[in-house]
Amino acid sequence: MNNLLSLLLIFAFALSLNAQVRLEYAIVIHGGAGNISPTFISPEREKEITDKLSEALETGIGILELGGSGMDVVEKVIRILEDSPLFNAGKGAVFNHAGKNEMDASIMDGKTLNAGGVTGVGDIKNPISAARMVMEKSPHVLMMGAGASEFANANGAEIVDSGYFHTEKRWNDLQKQLANDKLEKYGTVGCVVLDKDGNLAAGTSSGGMTNKRWGRIGDVPIIGAGNYANNNSCAVSCTGHGEFFIRYTVAHDISALMQYKGLSVEEAAYEVVHNKLKPAGGSGGVICVDKHGNISMEFNSYGMMRAWANSKGEMGVKVFD
Repeated sequence: MNNLLSLLLIFAFALSLNAQVRLEYAIVIHGGAGNISPTFISPEREKEITDKLSEALETGIGILELGGSGMDVVEKVIRILEDSPLFNAGKGAVFNHAGKNEMDASIMDGKTLNAGGVTGVGDIKNPISAARMVMEKSPHVLMMGAGASEFANANGAEIVDSGYFHTEKRWNDLQKQLANDKLEKYGTVGCVVLDKDGNLAAGTSSGGMTNKRWGRIGDVPIIGAGNYANNNSCAVSCTGHGEFFIRYTVAHDISALMQYKGLSVEEAAYEVVHNKLKPAGGSGGVICVDKHGNISMEFNSYGMMRAWANSKGEMGVKVFD
C-alpha cells in the first residue's frame, strides 16, 4: 500500500510539473499575408503599417489590462484596422471586377461557440461590428449583401456612401488587374485573444480579391475556414488564398488537431499551414492563441503583417518574415 501511495504521489507531482500555467491574457493581430517584402513595400509604408498595428495592439492591451472581454478587444482592434486605408478591410478594401467594394467579416466567441458573419456588404463602415450584431442580435450566423446591410442599419451600425471606400491605390490596383485579366489576393485583417477570464475570441475582416467576379465569397465569413474560437483549444484567424482555406477548413482543423490529437498550438498551426496547405498550392498564414496564452504565427507566403503581446510583457510588431 505504501509503495502504491508513493507511486501515486510521484505521478501527481510529475503531472503538476507538466501542467501549463495560464497567462492572464494574450493577443495576436494580423494585417494580411502575401507578397510582403522590402521589394514591394517601401520603408515609409512599412512604418505606416507598423505604427497602425502598434496602435491596434496598444488598444487591445489597454482593454485586456482592465479586465475587458476578448470579444470587445477583437471588435475594437479590428475596427482600427478597418478604418485604415493600409489594409484590405473596411476603408482599404479592394475593388471587384465591377469597380465596387464587397466586404466580409466574422467573429466567434470561444466560450459559447456563438458566431456571426456578414458577406458581400458595400456600405457598412465596420463589417466586424455588423458580424457581432448578427451573432448577438439575431438567431442566424451569416447574412449577405443588402439583407445584411438592412439588418445592420436597423441595429445601429454606421452606414456610409460607397464613395467612403474609394482609395486611389486600390482603384489603380484594379486597373492593372483588369488589363491582365487576373485576380489578386490581398491580405485580410484579424485578431485572436485570450482574456483574463480565460475566454478565447477571434475575428477576421476582408475586402476579398481585387477583380473578383460573380459574387465570389472567400473564407473570411465562413466559421471554421477563416475564423474559429473554442475555449477547449484555441482561437484562430486566417489570411491567404481563401478557396484553399475553405477546402481545408483551416481554422477548425488547427483546433481539431489540438483537441483530438493532443498537438500544441504551434504544432497544429505548422502542420496545417506547411504540411497541408502548401503542398496543395494554398498560400497564406494564421494567427493563433491557445487556452493557456501560447501563440503561433505561421505562414508559408513571403511575409505576414503581425503584432502580438501577453501579460508577461512580451510583445512585438513585424511586417516582413
